[in-house]
Amino acid sequence: MPKSKVRKKAVYTAPADRRTPVKVKAAGPSHPVYIAVMLGMMLLGLAWLVVNYIAGDRIPVMMDLGSWNFGIGFALMIIGLLMTMRWR
Repeated sequence: MPKSKVRKKAVYTAPADRRTPVKVKAAGPSHPVYIAVMLGMMLLGLAWLVVNYIAGDRIPVMMDLGSWNFGIGFALMIIGLLMTMRWR
């Protein structure tokens, strides 16, 4: 059986008049306060859960919240985790 010919395609390049240069803003390191808040949120969430397990039945506010204590603790930790995506 005869072999078919392979067609060569030219590489497409956009015309120079249609390209618009994009300048990227150089981002510096994060402010130390941002890092402190990020780590503080994660540690506060962890502390909330630990206190809930150890003394949650003796603290009136935590008794009133009931199962919402888990939501509060995990939400604080997730906020800190989401802040790590913006950390430079």
